[in-house]
Amino acid sequence: MEHTRFARFGMVCTVDHLASTAGLSMLDQGGSAADAAIAANAVLAVTAPHACGLGGDLFALVHEGGGAPQALNASGRSGSGADPGRLRAEGHDRMPFQRDIRSVPVPGCADGWMALHARYGRLPLAELFAPAIRYADEGFPASPLLAPAAAVLPGVDAALAPGDLIRRPGVARTLETLAADGRDGFYLGEFGKGLLALGRDGAAGGSGEGEYTEADLERVNADWVEPLRARAFGHDVWTIPPNSQGYLLLLALAIADRLDLPRDPSDPLWAHLLAEAARAAGHDRPDVLFEGASVDGVLASAAERRATIDPSRRARLRDLTSSGDTTYLCAVDSEGMGVSLIQSNAAGFGSMLFEPATGINLHNRGIGFSLVPGHPAEYGPGRRPPHTLAPALVTRPDGSLRAVLGTMGGDSQPQILLQVVARLLASGESPGQAIGAPRWRVGPGLTGFDAWSEPDEASLDVEQGAGWTEGLQERGHPVRGLPYGGAFGYAHLIDVRPDGVLAGAADPRALISSAAGR
Repeated sequence: MEHTRFARFGMVCTVDHLASTAGLSMLDQGGSAADAAIAANAVLAVTAPHACGLGGDLFALVHEGGGAPQALNASGRSGSGADPGRLRAEGHDRMPFQRDIRSVPVPGCADGWMALHARYGRLPLAELFAPAIRYADEGFPASPLLAPAAAVLPGVDAALAPGDLIRRPGVARTLETLAADGRDGFYLGEFGKGLLALGRDGAAGGSGEGEYTEADLERVNADWVEPLRARAFGHDVWTIPPNSQGYLLLLALAIADRLDLPRDPSDPLWAHLLAEAARAAGHDRPDVLFEGASVDGVLASAAERRATIDPSRRARLRDLTSSGDTTYLCAVDSEGMGVSLIQSNAAGFGSMLFEPATGINLHNRGIGFSLVPGHPAEYGPGRRPPHTLAPALVTRPDGSLRAVLGTMGGDSQPQILLQVVARLLASGESPGQAIGAPRWRVGPGLTGFDAWSEPDEASLDVEQGAGWTEGLQERGHPVRGLPYGGAFGYAHLIDVRPDGVLAGAADPRALISSAAGR
């Protein structure tokens, strides 16, 4: 089924039609693509707490005019009380997954919005937040994705049916304060005080001495950084540098660009080669990915890693040597600015801990830290954890914007984007075809964040309707069939055609997703 939507003067793609509509309304009021992205994300922070919110982190790429995009890392840091030795003494060999404040770095979302707005915003924050505040204050209809799990939210006493109203007055109050008082109103106000108290209480196992200090909350969590780039299929693909895992997308694309890839994605060889490119790129991620890591050498190993790929069989990765949940949205405005933004709790509802005054759920991005002594990504004070978030942006050789795209999906994000980019650029599919087509993924383990712990043992999960199973099994892949749906991510894409027409697609797997244009 074709899901491509077309527009001329702006487009917003999100997982929720309420958010897409809010973003589009900002474009109608003269706002920039960044304004639209912030407004849409603010609505999602209200209506999609199972995927994102003010208690999570944010990354974004912004392309304006030509050349390289600007890259924003708004991921938070662990508190000053972070103590890996205490966790190990308690018997932990990995970070607690949920219900433990120690897996909650200071959330970076609000700082990310402030940084985007300061550089690219045209409308006042109060206008950008107005739709989200109204939904939070007066109520919004629960989506089919949220309704079954909504009972975990403060003030919701039972599972809801889709369309039942939910109100989140604490989030409305927080957004009003953020608009009026800036980041200090959030980090040093009601929310920040509640976070400090949770850190002192230790939730389900903290030290009792305090996970955070006020200085941790005063520190801004948004940095403009140098983006990473790789050439593939005649285009430049851009993403966020570490602590993001975005380099895996670029490395897999550079490997795939060296392969004799069938033009027809229905060919099992297409799936096999791309899956092997993803496996060759990602198998050593636990050793490579940490804050501040230089991946230039890793990206330069594309030819070497390509040499390990056999068209006829699956590689055995241990023989090689080597030098959730989330929401994604994108927006393009009438002046050609493109924004690729991803924002996340990590797992569904994050840590399952809520700041009590505002009802804002806290992410659990700290699960990306290592508890191996001396590991470069070891949990410790003031550190950013390895991150699965990996927004992408594509430019033509002349530097003009070709596409903005991204997806949720934990460890699978680079794999999903690899398939979408290959379909768009190498196979010439429309955005709707590239987004709606069945996908594969390397089995992500029990939590969705374990794909590379035992990569030779991981299954190759194949979405219903793909038609690749027999050909992949013949090549040695342990295939597991799964239903078509959210297990394979919610991806969105806006393609900027040479004539200026915008062709976009929001993922049909999300049921209420929307590509809204003007």
